[in-house]
Amino acid sequence: MQVIIQPSVIRGTIQAPASKSSMQRACAAALLSQGGTLIRNPGHSNDDRAALGVIAALGASVSVLGDGALKVVPPAKGFEARGEALTVNCGESGLGIRMFAPIIALIDKPVTVNGEGSLLSRPMDFFDEVFPQLGIRVVSNKGKLPLKIQGPLQPRNIVIDGSLSSQFLTGLLMAYAAAGANDVSIGVDNLKSKPYIDLTLQVMKHFGWEVENRNYEAFYFSRPRVSDPRSVSYTVEGDWSGSAFLLVAGAIAGPISIKGLDAGSTQADKAILQALKDCGAALSLRKEEIEIGPSGVSGSGASLKAFHFNATDCPDLFPPLVALAAHCEGETVIEGVERLAHKESDRGLSLQQEFAKLGTEIELQGNRMIVRSGAGVKGAKVHSRHDHRIAMACAVAGLRAQGETVIDEAQAIDKSYPDFYDHLGQLGAGVKIREAISSKKQ
Repeated sequence: MQVIIQPSVIRGTIQAPASKSSMQRACAAALLSQGGTLIRNPGHSNDDRAALGVIAALGASVSVLGDGALKVVPPAKGFEARGEALTVNCGESGLGIRMFAPIIALIDKPVTVNGEGSLLSRPMDFFDEVFPQLGIRVVSNKGKLPLKIQGPLQPRNIVIDGSLSSQFLTGLLMAYAAAGANDVSIGVDNLKSKPYIDLTLQVMKHFGWEVENRNYEAFYFSRPRVSDPRSVSYTVEGDWSGSAFLLVAGAIAGPISIKGLDAGSTQADKAILQALKDCGAALSLRKEEIEIGPSGVSGSGASLKAFHFNATDCPDLFPPLVALAAHCEGETVIEGVERLAHKESDRGLSLQQEFAKLGTEIELQGNRMIVRSGAGVKGAKVHSRHDHRIAMACAVAGLRAQGETVIDEAQAIDKSYPDFYDHLGQLGAGVKIREAISSKKQ
């Protein structure tokens, strides 16, 4: 699919998309719960669908109610009691594979875990290193997918490396809780993306699991959860990751309002608000509604200024931050580049190369990214690199470009925010979609 973005001024109000971080954790918790779960405001991105596919493959019943909510009923005897050979597909979801693999390891029969697209090339070495310590047999494809896992997982005192991702810890925390962990802890060295662990612990508490967070260096299980077959109702939060692109669009080409975002959320990407303040955008926070626009003259981003931001704990903000920096006067510095290598693409290089086509110079300097806005953004033909966030970053930057911006393989957004182009169009952006156009992988 090819999408063409015309230079535009946008206005109006839009509802924030559902958080796939919140949605996928809710799916896992619903699978592990002892009663039914009602998931309200469910997401429908590819990653969300993959999570629902995983829990269905593991025996959960998923049905859609009249108001759009999902009803999830776990297997009557517990999914870990399933006897037949299983194959589970996590799609392209990095969170999905890292979170569900420890949960799947509760089963005492062999299970094959696979994925699609970019997930097939991501490193999975941490499973080979940690699983044997928990009594789990694991065979990987030279550190890549597919994985063959056989449990049952036995909760033990271990220490893991948290520098690559917090997502594996999320899966271990849920699996330990479901396995009835008692008087054991998971130690973590150099944990990154701590806010995402806050979200995990928040979801677990909602479903009745208590875990003691010892300064993000260890997570202690003092007692098993008391059996509780009661049903649970969980409302998926508005997504700060996807909404970061809308907020940047508003700062560049607004003003707009976004509803459904909780300023008290534990989501890491809420930190986009600080960058917007630092660059001088006009920002107003109300209860579950945020108004955002350019500083100075309405509809002109000329007065936005360069900023300095540390994205180590929120690396998914790099693409919207680059789109913002491309329209700021001066030299913007973003720290945390080391977190970008194993995403859907090597995001540091992808951003550097695609934004060069738009006339924005990006220098990768160790763990820092330096964005020089130059003479403004120029419309050009770019490529998503099959990365949803690269596609959205180019689209947002193109709203105030000189000339139209053409994005090849633009359907990459389906992974996290399938309504993104529609939402831009609802806000008045000039968006043309060419379904029949194909483009070669770059």
